[in-house]
Amino acid sequence: MVGKRVIGWLSELVLALQFLTRLPLPLQPEFTTAAAARSVTWYPLAGLAVGSLLTLAAWLASVLLPTLPAAVLVLIAWAALTGGLHLDGWMDTADGVLSHRSRERMLEIMRDSRVGAMGVIAGVLLLLFKLSLLASLLEPRFAGDALIWLGVIPLWSRWWMSVAVIGWPRARVDGGMAGLLVEVKRRQLLPLTLLALLGSVCWLAAWMPLVPALLVSLAALAVAAVTGAAGAWWLTRKLGGLTGDTYGALNEGVEALLLAVAIAYLGG
Repeated sequence: MVGKRVIGWLSELVLALQFLTRLPLPLQPEFTTAAAARSVTWYPLAGLAVGSLLTLAAWLASVLLPTLPAAVLVLIAWAALTGGLHLDGWMDTADGVLSHRSRERMLEIMRDSRVGAMGVIAGVLLLLFKLSLLASLLEPRFAGDALIWLGVIPLWSRWWMSVAVIGWPRARVDGGMAGLLVEVKRRQLLPLTLLALLGSVCWLAAWMPLVPALLVSLAALAVAAVTGAAGAWWLTRKLGGLTGDTYGALNEGVEALLLAVAIAYLGG
């Protein structure tokens, strides 16, 4: 019984990694809507996997290259690890909600696979913002200590994405990511949050004492919750709920803001 449950958890983790990353995993667990919904609990660990690889990429790039080219390579790695999934959601969401059309028309625009002018502008501005933040993070004055933050930022942004899936209504359930996650349960919120805290504390405790690691993790949780809730509230007001695209947009927004907060803290 215990072994079957562990195998189930591993299958759900693999599903989360396959959906949120482009990591070449040889495993092919059975895909059902119920399994996809349960995999939401494991999204933070998928984020930690992305963050760990980004930390390695940032360290190598900063050793071999000046700050700005290194930051460009890290940003490329960041997009490549996720296949641009969340960035696509950011641009589609911008196309819809910044069109100032009716709610129904906004949702139609977001369905369109083509990216419009507002999506391109929003995407470029986001990438420039993240590039500038990464360049600051890689500055020699931080002596490489700042790189540890890259491990937990993707974790907490995906934690919030999971919370948004659980806690906010859906604008539509007839397809896309939101349609796959109709069986997500509210009871997943507690194990999801505990798992995120455990992953964050374990990562940070490898670089700093346990108590500061816990405090930093709780601070990251608070920042992600406040900024993510503000974004989810605004999008729900505009669209009547959230969609797969808006989950990606929320992830990108929380990531960028957590990066900014980390740099403000380190530079203070």
